[in-house]
Order: sequence, then structure tokens, then C-alpha cells
Amino acid sequence: MIRKFLIWFVPVVMIIAVSCSSTKNIPAGDALYTGTKVKIDGPVKKKKKKALRSELESLVRPKPNRRVLGMPIKLWIYNAVGKPKKETSLLGKLKYNTGEAPVLLSQLDLGFNRDVLKSHLENQGFFNSVVTGDTIVKGKKARSVFTVETGDQYIINAVYFDSGTAALNQEVRATEKKSLLKVGKNYDFDVIESERERIDAMVKQKGYYFFNPDYIIVTVDSTIGDHKVNLYVNVKNETPRVARRAYKINEVYIFTNFSLRNPPSDSVATNASLYNGMHIVDRRNLYKPKMFDKLILFKPGDIYDREKHNMTINRLITMGLFKFVKNRFEDANDADSAMLNTWYYLTPLPKKSLRVELNGNTKSNNLLGSQLSISWRNRNTFRAGELLTVKAYGGMEIQVSGQFKGYNTLRGGLETTLSLPKFVVPFFNFNTNSGFVPKTNIQLAYDILNKQRLYTMNSFRAQYGYVWKESLAKEHQLNPISINYVQPIAITQEFLDSAAKNPTLEKAVEKQFILGANYTYTYDPFIGTRQMNGFYFNGNIDLSGNIAGLVSGANVKAGKEAKIFNAAFSQYFRLQGDLRYYLKAGGNGLWANRVFAGFGVPYGNSLALPFIKQFFAGGNNSIRAFRSRSVGPGTYLPPNYGENNFYAEQSGDMRLEFNSELRAKLFSIVHGAVFVDAGNIWLYNEDPLKPGGKFTKNFMSELAVGTGVGLRFDVSFFVLRIDVAFPLRKPYLAAGDRWVFDQIRFGDPKWRSENLVYNLAIGYPF
Repeated sequence: MIRKFLIWFVPVVMIIAVSCSSTKNIPAGDALYTGTKVKIDGPVKKKKKKALRSELESLVRPKPNRRVLGMPIKLWIYNAVGKPKKETSLLGKLKYNTGEAPVLLSQLDLGFNRDVLKSHLENQGFFNSVVTGDTIVKGKKARSVFTVETGDQYIINAVYFDSGTAALNQEVRATEKKSLLKVGKNYDFDVIESERERIDAMVKQKGYYFFNPDYIIVTVDSTIGDHKVNLYVNVKNETPRVARRAYKINEVYIFTNFSLRNPPSDSVATNASLYNGMHIVDRRNLYKPKMFDKLILFKPGDIYDREKHNMTINRLITMGLFKFVKNRFEDANDADSAMLNTWYYLTPLPKKSLRVELNGNTKSNNLLGSQLSISWRNRNTFRAGELLTVKAYGGMEIQVSGQFKGYNTLRGGLETTLSLPKFVVPFFNFNTNSGFVPKTNIQLAYDILNKQRLYTMNSFRAQYGYVWKESLAKEHQLNPISINYVQPIAITQEFLDSAAKNPTLEKAVEKQFILGANYTYTYDPFIGTRQMNGFYFNGNIDLSGNIAGLVSGANVKAGKEAKIFNAAFSQYFRLQGDLRYYLKAGGNGLWANRVFAGFGVPYGNSLALPFIKQFFAGGNNSIRAFRSRSVGPGTYLPPNYGENNFYAEQSGDMRLEFNSELRAKLFSIVHGAVFVDAGNIWLYNEDPLKPGGKFTKNFMSELAVGTGVGLRFDVSFFVLRIDVAFPLRKPYLAAGDRWVFDQIRFGDPKWRSENLVYNLAIGYPF
């Protein structure tokens, strides 16, 4: 009874305290400004009216005091602190940094805001709009009200492009087919501004280096009647001569060891070496000249192209060799025609560097872990932009409680990667036309895993492949050679005894030899931005054992198993896709959705995918209402499921998962989330040791479903995530009993211990 009373009493007291204190320091004759309301009258469609109202309300100044959960917490803090003696004191920082001074009615200028709203309406094509404003004062609080009579919105009747005969006028006219100004669309000044920038970008690709958007004028004729306008797109008459000329590249100069403290004079270029039309100043002989042949896309005699300009800068930056990249163009005044000299100033990064990383993690099965990695990097290894990386790592996971305490995990490894800034393909010479240099990666690695009191495994990895980007958002990875050899070093009697009771555990320690190829495509439009609104996709194709299978004629179902180095090689086809959709929800909310589908087909020498290639479900980045790797396959219920000593390593050849999460900023760095997860894994072939695990047409009725809430502490470069979830549907129950809504008992300690799953993780789940 007391608990229920406090649950209701505390929030009510907080609301009363905040509401009472928010106006206590308002000066006499003034009022606390609480915001604005815009009323729209006119022939505007309901959906458009709502959006227009939101736009206009966001333009009114000043903004009222910010609110958290409907309460002006920052204003309350400002008032509650009083008058600290020093601004630098603890109370002073609380008042002036955390708190927020009251926004007063006297700060509102109705006339100024009327002009702002009217100007915005005219820019949207409401040329005959009327805006009036007033204030409503109640006690010590006040708000503003603006009434807008929009009239009809003007639409575009016709668009006429420059009819001049000069070369520049013709280039502008040639861009007409891709114009953003469309007949029948509403007049919009922002679209006109975008059109000017579009034209500028297109003519710059034709050599007009000194052109800019201000040299384009769009004349509007609104006198034709019927609320329509004609638009005339022209080059301004006063456009200077240099902006009317198409330029070519005259000379290219490259300074390879540029210092901001002691920049060299351009006269140093007289001592440069000439390579393929480029003047290279490299006194320390740091780079092979041929490296710049693929980086610098301009050569003498080329027409200036803004796209090539940007791509060259991007290639130099993304090479990972230079700390600073500076570029300038200047008119070659001594040239008879329109010519540009281009200069590239490059400041190298240190050739060798050492990087140390320490991270930690925790899991819902009481595992705490950390990992230390040390990376040594040698840039420009062979003087042509190569990068040699040697990485050593070691880590552990410790079981801090539960019956499984003492079964800790130790891991370590060594990885060497040589990255070459080009495609290395026998008998061919490939390159890309994007702003990113393609890379060939050669990797060798060794890993060792020790699960104390259970087993020790080691693995050898080798990979040869290519990475290239079409754009910042689109990346391809192709590894035509991918080798992975895994074998057990030691297996304890305790593990063997457990495997005798649960034979599926044997998959974790079986020898695996994967000899194949894989390809990955990633589309990520959110790189470099935290504003997420749209689709993300990652897809992978993985093949193994095709050639070896053809040569050996392996068929394990017929009793003919083939081996390489005394280990059966894996033969399979594996396909997976990760599709995400992000949608802004309100002012600071985000609706995140994910569909993950994985499909593996073992054949020939394999009955199932190798363990390291199989799919898992459950855990803090999967179905969070179930422990890590504990879901499935299918309706299979492992022995000891739900017990503290349950060894959760349930794997499958297929996986289907759906996730949906609504995120919102609560205050400061604290964000909240509500989520629903659903999914499962399945086997491709029937396994008598896992009844119910095979994929069938009834797979949708076998999905595990869970829901929960969480907090995210987002400090820009680091996100700490806490989630608590519980199951809504348990696939291992009988077909008619899988939904467990009626079993939810938050007040029952036993139900909580059996169903509530806590997840502590770094980063967002998707």
C-alpha cells in the first residue's frame, strides 16, 4: 500500500513543485513566455497545413524554456539554486550551465515574427498571405498566437532556360533535362536555390572553375494569372569574364613533405622531378612516383572537372598516409588560353605507430570480460602507399556468479595484414573511377581459445581479397581466397562427459577446414552523420569446398567423406542479408527496424554448416528476451535449459529475425527505448539429436518473441546500453501454448528470475 502511494505521490509533488517555482522570479509587469500557436486559414490540404503549421511555429522567436516529460526542469533548477556568490562555484555551474533562465514575454517582438512568417510563406509560393499576431496573458504566463491567411499557393506554369549563344549559356541550357524545377509543382524558393547549386555543379564539370551559383538568376513572373508563375533561368549579364571561360589543366605540382610551420615557396617546384606530366617535389624520396599516377586524376591538358577535383582530394585523404591535404588552383596568367595550375601540399603521418586498445563487456549470463589489443602499423611500407599492420590481442571472460562459475574463457591471437592501394590481379590492370582508392588485402592470422575446464581450440586463418567503394555509402569486399583451419588442442574429461549427455556440444570442438570465397556488399548512407532516416543494407555470399568437392567427389550422405590435412573440409553455400530502416519520430525520436535473414545449404562433404559459420539467436544484439545463443533451433529444447549451468551454444544453418525499437531522448545524454524482437534459427538437414530443429513450412509459427525497455547513455563517441526484456512467445512449448501473455507476473520473484533478462552492452543493437 505504501509503495503504491509513493509511486503516485512523488511524481505529483514534483509536478506541483516545478509548476509553482517556474514563475516565482518573473519581474513585475512581465510574464513567462510559454510558446506559440499558429492558426492557418486558407485553401491548404490538411496534411500540408499540419506540416506548414509546424514549420511556422518553429520559426517564431524566442523559443520557450525547454521541457523534459512536459516539465521545465532546467528552469526549475535555475530558480531553485538562487543567487550563488560565484558563477564558477558548484552552485554557479549548476545554475548557469545546467539551469536555464526564464524566457520572458518582453523578449517577444510580434512585428519581427510577423515579417519572418510572411517571408517564409512567400518563399513557399503563398504570395498573397496575411499574417497577424497577438499575445494571451494569464497571470504570470503568456503565449503568442499568429493567424495566417494563406490564399492560394502558386504553381509553376513553365520554365525557360537561357537562350544565349555563348558557350556558358549553352552549357547552362544543356542542364535543363535534369532541372529540379518541374511544371505543375508548387513554387518553392528553397528548390530554386538548390537548382542554382545544381547548375553550378554541372558547369564546373565542364571546366568553368570560377563560376558560382550567384551568377545564375531565376526571374519569376507571377502576373500570368490563375495563381501560376513562369520561371526564367539565365546567366547574369554582369558575370565576369573569368567565370565565362572553360579552363584546362596547365601544370600539376605535388609537395610530398609539406609543413604548416615551414611551408616551402612555389619556387622549390623548379627542382621537382617530372613523372607522367606531374612535377613531384620529394627530396627525401619517400614515395615512388607511380603511386601518384592513380591518386591524382588531373593531367596536363585535361578539362577542369569539379568531380575529379573532389575525387582526387578524397583519394589522398582516404589513403591513410597524410595528416593534412591541401590543394589550390590558380589562373596560369602566362598561358595564352584559359589554363589552371594545380598544387597539392601533402603532410605525411608518422611512418610507424603503435596503438593500444582496452575494452570491456558484460553478458546476461553473468560473464564479465575484457580484451587488450596492441597494433603496430607501418605506413608506406614499400614506398607505394602500402600499409602493414601487425596486431596481437589477449582477452578473458569470467563467470562471476551462478553454478557455472569457474568456467572462464581465455583467448588470444596474432594477425598480420598487408594492404596494397590497388587491385593486384594477375595479367590485368584494374582501377576504379570513384573517390576511393581500391585495396588488395593479404591476411595471415592465428587464434587460440581456451574454455577453462572444458577445451582448448586453435585456428589458422588466411585471406586474399579486395575492397573498393563506389561512393562513401557503397562498399564491396571480395575475397576469392579464404582459408580457415580450426582444430582442438585439448578436451577435458568433464567436457566429454557433458557431450555424452548432450551430443550437440561436440560441434563446438570438431575439426573444421574451410576453403572458399566470399563477397560482401554494404550500403550505409549514414557514414559521417548521426542523422538517420532511410535504409541500410549489408549482404554476404559465402562459398566453400566447391573445387575440392569436384576433385574428390565427396558425398558424406553416401559415406564418402574427403579430408585435407586429416580434416574433413566443409562444403556449403551461405547467403545472408541485414536490412534496416530508420525513421525520425517526432523532434528527437527514432524508429529503428531490422530484418535479418540467413540461409545456408550444406552439401557434398557436409551435413551442416561449420560451427563458426552457423547462425545463433538470442543475446544483447539479437532477441534480447532470451540468453545469448539459447534460442532454437526450431522448437528444440536443449537439456538443462533455463538452469544456471546451461551451456548455451545452440546453432543452426538458417536464421530469420525481426527487430523494432522506438528510441527517444529523455534528457541530456540519456535516451530511452521500447523494443520488440522476434526470430529463430533452424537446421537444413534433420538431426536426430535436435528433434524439431529442421526448417519446415511452419517456420513462422516457431518464432521466439520478446519485448522490453532500455536506457542508452550516449556521449557521442561512446554509447552504454542497458536493456531489460522478457519473452512473449516461447517456441519450445506446445503449438497452442507458445504465447505466454497470461503468465506474465512482474510481482512474482520466481517469474522475474526465470523470465527477466538483463543486457549491458556497448553501442546500439542495430
